[in-house]
Amino acid sequence: MRDYIVLRDLQAARTNEPLRGGAGPRMRSFPRIPVVPEPRIEVEGLDPKDVREISRDPEVVAVSPVMPTRLIEPKGVDASAAADGDSWGIGAVGADVSTFTGADVVVAVLDTGIDASHEAFNDVTLVQNDFSGSGNGDVQGHGSHCAGTVFGRDVGGDRIGIARGVTKALIGKVLGDDGGGTSEMIFRGIRWAAEEGANVVSMSLGFDFPGMVKGLVDDGWPIDLATSAGLEGYRGNLRMFDALMDLIRAREAFDAGTLVVAAAGNESSREVNPDYEIGAGLPAAADGVIAVGALGQAATKLKIADFSNTFPQISAPGVAIKSVKVGGGTRDLNGTSMACPHVAGVAALWWQAVRASPIPPTARTVLAKMLASARTDVFAPDVDIADRGIGLVTAP
Repeated sequence: MRDYIVLRDLQAARTNEPLRGGAGPRMRSFPRIPVVPEPRIEVEGLDPKDVREISRDPEVVAVSPVMPTRLIEPKGVDASAAADGDSWGIGAVGADVSTFTGADVVVAVLDTGIDASHEAFNDVTLVQNDFSGSGNGDVQGHGSHCAGTVFGRDVGGDRIGIARGVTKALIGKVLGDDGGGTSEMIFRGIRWAAEEGANVVSMSLGFDFPGMVKGLVDDGWPIDLATSAGLEGYRGNLRMFDALMDLIRAREAFDAGTLVVAAAGNESSREVNPDYEIGAGLPAAADGVIAVGALGQAATKLKIADFSNTFPQISAPGVAIKSVKVGGGTRDLNGTSMACPHVAGVAALWWQAVRASPIPPTARTVLAKMLASARTDVFAPDVDIADRGIGLVTAP
């Protein structure tokens, strides 16, 4: 018996067939009436027979094994490489010249929590929810750094935040103080953020499939068994993500919808070999999630970071990014974890811009605008489109 995540839509059965009970005979069919999806996430101990049976429940949208997650550590920056002044990513994405600030946009950051007392978050209403069991707050510092890039106020006179007009942020702690967690925590965090009215959800985390398999092998598992276990968990959680994203998109008819942004991952090693590229992992690989790759500076152009996973949808600065340091001040970090909040911040600016225009202010519209405005004239000649996606995210 294993622990499985069960995703239910409590409106599914009655929406499709109002007089149908369970899996019994189908009665009369009525016109479908749109209703807000009511996703519910539970963890149940199931054996293979139970999985087959529960999958037949008309309210069950997806069933997946619980998969362990762990923070993919960003790469530190040599002190000599750290630059004074504003974080360079601010100017790279055009946030420094944008007339929009993200005012009245609600952003969610699902990560390791937040240092709520840091000066970067002054005047921001932080709604915290701990899904990890570790309690609110940020021991790791990763979540605070990412939140700082999305909406942080200036620190010591230096600008670190893209959308400094955001005044309400949802902080979901989906990774514990040890940097570990489960896929269930992430799914609950996404559902919570969407139901609380988040316009943008930023997730600088991932399912490290190669690392999971390696860990099982190191623990004595035969490589084929370890790979099979990893694939089962990965496949099931991918389907779970797709199903949950479908439910979130269905809400767009009622509350404008939610854009979900995720880091592509840091497993590539182009410094070892240019072809040492790992594809974007979960949750970035899920349908409807905006996968973000990381860029670094190269003379007057931008290049792909050696560690950035390939096949992102869009890219953003992710090398030597200055943002919040837990306890006060700032620090520089590298990672797609640092690129993701740039896109989330720019998405907040686009939400505000679209609301000020005559076009419908929906997640779909905001995404279309953001993708259409991505720049391609900023890359070094050898940058592959498969590595940088549609282009550099650019503020309105």
